[in-house]
Amino acid sequence: MEKTIQTDSGIVIAPLYTQPVAMEEQPGSFPFTRGIHASMYRDKLWTMRQYAGFSTAEESNKRYHYLLSQGVMGLSVAFDLPTQIGYDSDHPMAEGEVGKVGVAIDSLEDMEILFKGISLEQISTSMTINATGFILLALYIALAKRQGADLKKISGTIQNDILKEYAARGTFIYPPQPSMRLITDIFAWCSKEVPKWNTISISGYHIREAGANAVQELAFTLANGKAYLKAAQEKGLDINVFAKRLSFFFNAHNHLFEEVAKFRAARRMWAHITRELGATDSKAQMLRFHTQTGGSTLTAQQPQNNIVRVAVQTLAATLGGTQSLHTNGYDEALSLPTEEAARIALRTQQIIGYESGVADTVDPLAGSFYVEALTNEVEGKAWELIHKIDAMGGAVSAIEQGFIQDEIARSAYKYQQEIENNEKIIIGVNKFTAADHVAPEVFRIDDSIRVIQSARLQSLRERRDNAAVQNSLQRIRQAASTSENLMPLVLEAVEHLCTLGEISDVLREVWGEYK
Repeated sequence: MEKTIQTDSGIVIAPLYTQPVAMEEQPGSFPFTRGIHASMYRDKLWTMRQYAGFSTAEESNKRYHYLLSQGVMGLSVAFDLPTQIGYDSDHPMAEGEVGKVGVAIDSLEDMEILFKGISLEQISTSMTINATGFILLALYIALAKRQGADLKKISGTIQNDILKEYAARGTFIYPPQPSMRLITDIFAWCSKEVPKWNTISISGYHIREAGANAVQELAFTLANGKAYLKAAQEKGLDINVFAKRLSFFFNAHNHLFEEVAKFRAARRMWAHITRELGATDSKAQMLRFHTQTGGSTLTAQQPQNNIVRVAVQTLAATLGGTQSLHTNGYDEALSLPTEEAARIALRTQQIIGYESGVADTVDPLAGSFYVEALTNEVEGKAWELIHKIDAMGGAVSAIEQGFIQDEIARSAYKYQQEIENNEKIIIGVNKFTAADHVAPEVFRIDDSIRVIQSARLQSLRERRDNAAVQNSLQRIRQAASTSENLMPLVLEAVEHLCTLGEISDVLREVWGEYK
């Protein structure tokens, strides 16, 4: 009996693909299967980012300057857990977490230190922040204004994808409806004030990290994207305007061909989704995406093996036509990346970009019987899931019913079982293991960071105009119960040195917390 080989998504791989596939599509044209630009990397490589942020703003600023000196083209900011869920560093809930998985940002003064010596008009910045994304965006814009930047030239991305937080990650604060209101407020405000800013990065990355397979990652991400489109349209926003500023954030795992197929299918599916919802401008139909190599694929055992995994995942992202890319450090299963690991990760992108030939032609795997068939199969299975979600009333409803969470949990359990039963081989974990384990240098964050941040907050509260602070907070409190756009009020508040925690708490009072 012939052996059956399947991807993690359950797609059966045939031993040979011989049926030719008609390839009449052109890159840069609807439905963009082959890429959103006619020439892709022949004119310009993808943006090489390195995700970084830890400890205090000063320490992260040093890492940013180091990465820029090594050839990074754009910055990606990681924020600590208290910043992500709306607590200042001196709040009791922040204890033990300040500066640990990202940088601690409490106020405009911290943001100023974070980007010291970096012109916001000259750099593209991506910020991985969701529940408090509206505050971090306001802090970034307030700093750009202080620098004298032209806001029409400021470019970057804010993740701002709250639906995947409910489904997969958990750093939400408010219930879904007011959270969606914050997102559409950002869409509307940015379209006028900072038109080059990508107002949401709809994230499959964290869905995949939580245990989803490639098809689930694709389907749940696009279903969330569809929910955001509809929410914005219900607010009266023009899809041909705001959809141009949407971007996506996908994971790249080890199955090179399934990942390439996923990226190609994603572009094609999104083009049809946007067109069905009324988009007629080709730029509003394009799926632009950032990729990060798969954190959950990295092993603490034999960590240097992760360098090879990251290289394979980098190939998948670039063969699949990503617009920007972050490559993980080989030591990230053990700690935040050391400087050496971050440099090797960046060099991996640079070697593939400049030495491998991947960038020489558009969509290099197009016309492969295998890749074209796999693209179609990934797409077909993803549509099946999206139709199920649509039948439930859309992504918000599917999340409220626990459907997406249950699907991810089942997939994660199946994957782990296969590893434990040796049905799925992970080198260094359940095959080709090594008895002698040599741990590499580990990057640790000192708990004294909280003391530094708390002292900084105390000084800030003593120096600022507290009457102006209270007035700003009161205006946000009142507007939260109306349909007024909150972004101008939040921008004014951070310019008066209101802290992230103070603004978050005002909205907790009005909207409550989601449990």
